[in-house]
Amino acid sequence: MNGFSAALTAAALTFSSGIALAETGIMTGKTSAGPALTDAKGMTLYVFDKDSGDASACYDKCAANWPPLLAPAGAKAEDDFGLITRTDGAMQWTYYGKPLYLWIKDSKPGDATGDGFNGVWHVAKPQD
Repeated sequence: MNGFSAALTAAALTFSSGIALAETGIMTGKTSAGPALTDAKGMTLYVFDKDSGDASACYDKCAANWPPLLAPAGAKAEDDFGLITRTDGAMQWTYYGKPLYLWIKDSKPGDATGDGFNGVWHVAKPQD
């Protein structure tokens, strides 16, 4: 098996272990920090303590390092997943009202290297 085939197989195994939540593309998966919400590619999602209510406090350099999980055009809030409008007009997914983000230093599905970063970033954990 060449490297490309091995990578596809690993990706398929990662995707198959996740459970899709609603029609958001957000899944639950296993990470180095335990069970977590992930995007459709299996990358760990995070929440930011400095966000307030249904508003993001992460823009500019922050958003370059912690890309917001953006929703496609026409996306609709569903169950525990909502949407907020960012200052640029883009729609961002939320979970129980907390905006969701990725971390640029996570390099593969299952990484959770941003958990606890600066004491204000945390893995988005699925709630029972």
